[in-house]
Amino acid sequence: MAQLKTRMKNVAAAVDAGYPDNADLLIDEQGRPSLKARKSAGHSAEALKLATAVKDRLPERSLLEILTRTTRHLRWFRHFGPLSGSEAKLADPLERYLLVAFAYGCNLGAAQAARHLGGRISAHELSYTVRKHVTLTSLNKAIADVVNAYLRLDLPKVWGEGNAVAADGTKYDIYVDNLIAEFHIRYGGYGGIAYHHIADNYIALFSRFVPCGVWEAVYIIEGLLEQESEAAPKEIHADTQGQSFPVFGLAHLFGFELLPRIRNFRDLTFHRPEPGVRYRHIDALFGEPINWHLIENPGP
Repeated sequence: MAQLKTRMKNVAAAVDAGYPDNADLLIDEQGRPSLKARKSAGHSAEALKLATAVKDRLPERSLLEILTRTTRHLRWFRHFGPLSGSEAKLADPLERYLLVAFAYGCNLGAAQAARHLGGRISAHELSYTVRKHVTLTSLNKAIADVVNAYLRLDLPKVWGEGNAVAADGTKYDIYVDNLIAEFHIRYGGYGGIAYHHIADNYIALFSRFVPCGVWEAVYIIEGLLEQESEAAPKEIHADTQGQSFPVFGLAHLFGFELLPRIRNFRDLTFHRPEPGVRYRHIDALFGEPINWHLIENPGP
């Protein structure tokens, strides 16, 4: 607790000292903060030239071609197989599991994928393979193989080190009688939320479906704890749905830095680290001091 108290005092003092040089933050007379919107400087001529050169030198590949190459190289499909643990009795396991990954990974589904694969495989064969050969555990292991191989490449290191992730959800339409399906008030219609953790080097570390009505912050820590790759992010960026008082506490205990965007942050009142502390520039943001004793002794 003493560490948190000291850290808060140091951060508040640093923000106060840097306020005169902060061109983005403005605190009005009522103590309400606001952030100025930054205007894009546009793309420089050098950036456009680089984009053209990359496009000219990088041949266009189909998704199936990319999936085939990575499947043969990584053999991530070795995690799939009959639930009994026996050897898969498939004429070509690589092809079958590759087509399953394509059909369901692209959200086509068995029927649509079979229709567009020219009779190479039936919808029944695709759906049967998913039900009898793929589990959530084996799928996460296969994903970890792909992520680990990606992290060893040179190009992703230019984009980021994998130390930070952004967590957000996307609504997908699903059948009404599905156990996850709920009516989404904001987007309308029945569906579920695909909640993704995307690293700063542009790779999805973990994904899961959650109901529409749940507060997404419930799952934000879980994604980092359950992902099985070698990535070890320490920063979590999210929108308003990615934060709450308990989640801030859990993030600190697990060693993660939770950095969400908070809707209506202008209406928040910050608590002083201790009584009597005053700040020259940002004092209007603060109200009553924190009750550290209550945090240390939450029980009756």
